[in-house]
Amino acid sequence: MSAIGRAIWFIESHFAQDISLQEIAGAAGLSRYHLSRVFGLSTGRSIRAYIRARRLSGAALSLAHGTSSILEVALDAGYGSHEAFTRAFREQFGVTPESVRKQGHVRNIELMEPIRMDDTRTLKIEPPRFEECPALLLAGLAETYAYNRTEGIPSLWQRFNAHFGNIPGQRGNVAYGVCTDADGEAGRFRYMAAVEVADTDDLPAGFSTLKLPRQRYAIFVHRGHISAIAATAHHIFGTWLPESGYEHGEVPDMFERYDERFDPHSGMGAVEIWIPLKN
Repeated sequence: MSAIGRAIWFIESHFAQDISLQEIAGAAGLSRYHLSRVFGLSTGRSIRAYIRARRLSGAALSLAHGTSSILEVALDAGYGSHEAFTRAFREQFGVTPESVRKQGHVRNIELMEPIRMDDTRTLKIEPPRFEECPALLLAGLAETYAYNRTEGIPSLWQRFNAHFGNIPGQRGNVAYGVCTDADGEAGRFRYMAAVEVADTDDLPAGFSTLKLPRQRYAIFVHRGHISAIAATAHHIFGTWLPESGYEHGEVPDMFERYDERFDPHSGMGAVEIWIPLKN
């Protein structure tokens, strides 16, 4: 079982209790810092949000079955008051606990089911190569996304591709998809569609810049359709990195490198995933 799989097993076995990030990290064999970062990158959710959603989903089922009072269900879910529970329940499902108890079913709400973490060690992913990359000055369009709400990234690329090839100071014809500022607790990260530039003069309106330091990277190749890249990323962060003996660098969290082997029209081809390593 992968490190993230071990973390999910521990959460699923204990989420009804008060469990700490340190306990989950210990079960996964990762540091708290590393677990917070890679859990979201691997699952699309922060640990806190996943535990909250699993508890509230259990509460919704209890309410629908009518076995306990709303206050009892709230206390069992870890909430100290009816008001705090109702607020969290409405934020999660868009309805109140009272309405679920009255209707006696959960067919109109989306429960959080246990995440199934298939062991990606069976994936046919080539071993990484290692390179020292010089400092990069990047420019492009950037947005902040929740781990579980990344459907806007293709639209970001569509807007960026309207500029590609005509960006002042652009170097080469390689595009970069850069993940930074991953916040495992808040469950969000910043994603930039970018190119390398010689300078930051005369950039199009709305463009951001990012300078990456010179550092060493482990480089993986994702092959096939881009929509399946999450499985490759899960293998890297959930299995390879924890077992490799390497430590993740600081900036960026990772970047995708799109060269002539990738067809942006069809979404097919080879994409490199670069993971920074501490020296």
